[in-house]
Amino acid sequence: MSLDELRNKLSAVDRRLVEMIAERQRIVADIGKTKQIAGTGTRDYAREKDVLDMGRKQAAEMGVDPDLVENLLEMLIRTSLESQERDRVVAEGKGDGRRALVVGGAGKMGRWFVDFFSSQGFATSVADTVLEDGPARFRNWTDAGIDFDVIVVATPLAVSGRILAQLAVLKPKGLVFDIGSLKSPLIDGLKELKSAGCRVTSLHPMYGPDTRLLSGRHLIFCDVGDSKATADAKELFAATMVEQLDMGLEDHDRLIAYVLGLSHALNIAFFTALSESGEAAPKLARMSSTTFDSQLLVSEAVAQDNPHLYFEIQNLNRFGLGPLDALCEAAGRIRESVAGGDEEAFVELMDKGREYLALRQ
Repeated sequence: MSLDELRNKLSAVDRRLVEMIAERQRIVADIGKTKQIAGTGTRDYAREKDVLDMGRKQAAEMGVDPDLVENLLEMLIRTSLESQERDRVVAEGKGDGRRALVVGGAGKMGRWFVDFFSSQGFATSVADTVLEDGPARFRNWTDAGIDFDVIVVATPLAVSGRILAQLAVLKPKGLVFDIGSLKSPLIDGLKELKSAGCRVTSLHPMYGPDTRLLSGRHLIFCDVGDSKATADAKELFAATMVEQLDMGLEDHDRLIAYVLGLSHALNIAFFTALSESGEAAPKLARMSSTTFDSQLLVSEAVAQDNPHLYFEIQNLNRFGLGPLDALCEAAGRIRESVAGGDEEAFVELMDKGREYLALRQ
């Protein structure tokens, strides 16, 4: 066969693949509806394992790379779960025409919450300083009023603290929560809302604005003294597969100093050292290792994010300097062991790290 004939034959196979994927998605939709009617969970890990095991076995029998088939099936499973979760959120929507206001709704996470509430049937309004006034759109959030069933504060941390305090004066009757990455700058406003008799709680989504599937993701709930408000906020996410975590306000920032502060700082230090090394990025990329590539991938994501938000996470956390000091000290100990030729000290650092990370299992 000629090259063109072979390519036409391959194109025909590709079309059949797309048709089969479309058929699979239609079956997935029916499975999702059946699960909703039966009241069963969206995700079935045992079934996923069976599908992957079957795929690897069949691939080996047919002389196809099992890893290729497993990766393909994992992608299809993830897409199926995204579809089922989205359909369930819509079907079990908590909105039913209720009204929601997202302050900072033009920002990345603000837009995520606007889409989330809209999908649940909420009549959703957006307030953000970058907007022009229009239907359900407000440049100044106070122009929107407070007659909402849910008010989400999704603005930068320092701004969120002021808005929460202003809301405490206005005393909205609906549920109020922030989505701040830190709680230290918000505690006063949150407590003022509670003292004013408002229904208030505090959330921290541990996922980014591009997240489509909440399975395996975490959403932190910090109760500020109103357990009913926290329960109502949790109910908004009941149709999703997000893992809900309860955490105290004080514990939150201390732990976030490591989870976000330390990890951000490490990546910033990594790409800062590279950018100031004098070595050309393309040259390093050509000779990179698996470890370097993995670190570079994470660092690139950090470098593309909002530097002002990252500075707030570092600067406004009263626990923030501890992990940074520990990072500097650890780097100093590594340098000292290498400069001094102290292999025993270097190995000890790696052994301690290995033992600590084993606890995560």
